Amino acid sequence: VALKQDVTSAYVTFMRGLLDLTDNLVDGTVVHPEGVVILDEDDTYLVVAADKGTATFSDTANAVAAEYGFWLGDAFASGGSTGYDHKALGITARGAWESVKRHFGEMGTDPETQPITVVGIGDMSGDVFGNGMLLSNQICLVAAFDHRHVFIDPNPNPAVGFAERQRLFHLGGSSWHDYDRDRISQGGGVWPRSAKSIALSPEARGALGVEGERVTPDEVISAILRAPVDLLWNGGIGTYVKATDEGDDDVGDRVNDNLRVNGAELRCRVVGEGGNLGFTQRGRIEYASTGGRINTDFIDNSAGVDCSDHEVNLKILLGLAVRRGSLTLEERNTLLQEVTEDVVGHVLYDNFLQAQILSQEAQVSAGRTEAYEDLMQALEAEGGLDRSLEALPGQEEMGERRRSGRGLTRPELAVLLAYAKRSLANAILSSRLPDSAYLEQDARVYFPPAVVRRFGDLVRDHPLRRELIATLVANDVVNSQGITFVSRLAAETGTEAADVVRAYRIARDVTDAVERWESVETLVGVVPPPVLDELMAGIDHLVEVVARWYLGHAPGRLGRAIEADREPFRAFSEVAPEMAPESWRHEREREAWRLMDAGVPEEVARRHAFQPILAHGPGVVAVARETGRPIQDVARAFSLIGDAVYIDWLESHLATIPASSRWHRWAIQATWEDLYRVRRQLAERVLADADGRTVDEAIGRFLAEHSDAFDRLARFMRGVGGEDANDVAAMVVALRNVRALVG
Repeated sequence: VALKQDVTSAYVTFMRGLLDLTDNLVDGTVVHPEGVVILDEDDTYLVVAADKGTATFSDTANAVAAEYGFWLGDAFASGGSTGYDHKALGITARGAWESVKRHFGEMGTDPETQPITVVGIGDMSGDVFGNGMLLSNQICLVAAFDHRHVFIDPNPNPAVGFAERQRLFHLGGSSWHDYDRDRISQGGGVWPRSAKSIALSPEARGALGVEGERVTPDEVISAILRAPVDLLWNGGIGTYVKATDEGDDDVGDRVNDNLRVNGAELRCRVVGEGGNLGFTQRGRIEYASTGGRINTDFIDNSAGVDCSDHEVNLKILLGLAVRRGSLTLEERNTLLQEVTEDVVGHVLYDNFLQAQILSQEAQVSAGRTEAYEDLMQALEAEGGLDRSLEALPGQEEMGERRRSGRGLTRPELAVLLAYAKRSLANAILSSRLPDSAYLEQDARVYFPPAVVRRFGDLVRDHPLRRELIATLVANDVVNSQGITFVSRLAAETGTEAADVVRAYRIARDVTDAVERWESVETLVGVVPPPVLDELMAGIDHLVEVVARWYLGHAPGRLGRAIEADREPFRAFSEVAPEMAPESWRHEREREAWRLMDAGVPEEVARRHAFQPILAHGPGVVAVARETGRPIQDVARAFSLIGDAVYIDWLESHLATIPASSRWHRWAIQATWEDLYRVRRQLAERVLADADGRTVDEAIGRFLAEHSDAFDRLARFMRGVGGEDANDVAAMVVALRNVRALVG
């Protein structure tokens, strides 16, 4: 009792020391702490995180905040008696499980319906380990260890093991010593780590892939880490895996020096990092380089922090209602509990999206080394990135990877993902985007529907409204379009990051991309992962193409552009397939049938198959608006002119040309944009001279009136086709001949 009082007293002193140096917010005005010299900008945001060792101190910290009149109140420390209990929710483990499911799904395994072998770090009384090992009744836990015991079950029965793990989890303060020995398969057991040696049975040696019959507990733990299993689940404390070229002194975890193994020695197929710092970053990279599937700890276990963020922002919003007399504190506490599942769903979806975009990036990584290098240089120039510290490759190594066709590993991509989001959020925060009335809907969607129905009008008064919108929008852009989307477009067009984000948002909402993405996400576990990736990539490409158009045609506009173009674009998407040439439609029908044969629902398959034509949507909508012609007529003109003057042919060939350098990629992109432009110009000209004719008649008349130029173009294109001239130079020259028809 005395020790507990001493620890609590020290913790209170620490909290007071923090608040003695922190700005406060009183009635919307920043108040600096008395007697403190302020040399930097105002900063009133300070929260403390409940972690192992301080998990029960949230109420203590919040009591200190109340003593100081700190503006966050009991949002100062999340997870207290009025907050979200992470262990009860299992939120950290459930978030990490989203990454695990993604890894296994891409290997053709569903860990929730198919048995997987697992070794782990932790015990069933722990939050992350205990909750994690109850997320599937198909887990065959072969071995695990914590600071007290070593557990081995060489041939586990998944149902028996699951039931026993449930019992231990609910036992309270349990250890592996409490595991019922009758439920362990032959040759297994539980041993204290204090034992001088452990006699391993033939079954245990086979399960761990070792030869020694009598080994020390430390040697058994090292063998567990190297076991040939499906999953290594880290739910404990300590750094157990490093890179071969790292010494134990580099790791900084003396307690586990005798246990530690190298990333290249791991034989598991997947790693789930529910705990922090289980691997060094170089250890992760080494393991990933051998074919292992791993992200990083801050990706896998981000749900815990995300849940705390939701709690803080909810309490801030509802605090406004309490202060204005529309909600009592007791009613607030009740409401917080009522919306728990909404918060959990939002948090887990964030984890799903991060795992998804990392997989998408990993697939295209080899072709984006220059884009990654450009991004890293920009981040270094901002002063935020130290490549050596983050174990990211230098400029020379990136050049070597480009030449050898190697991209970045998932752990490296995870680091860039985090830096890209942070940099983009800062850029958005420095712009006027967070002040957009249109983007306020993002903040409203962030909060549970029940809260928004009652107190949605308070969202605009949230003290962290701008920061919240900037963070949400940055997450949305990077999670949907990838790590280098903003940096690539900004570099290619000479625009600011906020301009790219604005164009992206217009494109996203005009094309109804969110609905398209969600329809594909419902197929996870239903159709093969490569098919899912193909469907997602198609939507992402549409959004990028349309965003590029708006980047040049809607500067400074956001809500007005979306409002003006969304319905016309939908009208175009409905009629475009029928307006296309018959040969193109037949080709697209075959593509739809291919997807349906792979298990894709007909509606989704057809939408994907005919989706490429929607790249012309912004141009069609603009021409319809300028000429006053119906969307159907303009769509017909765009389609027929593209077929008649070889633009479709050029686009199909341009799509097959690989980009060997940054300038090559930019040249290809410029050619794409020129093809879009000349198609629009020709369609405008045909429609302007239609004089009451149908679109088909007007195009026929136009080609007849320009027969000499068209004949020259036809002869030239036959030559291009005969020489199989599939490079950018040939496309540029061919485009010049097409442009001659414009005059």
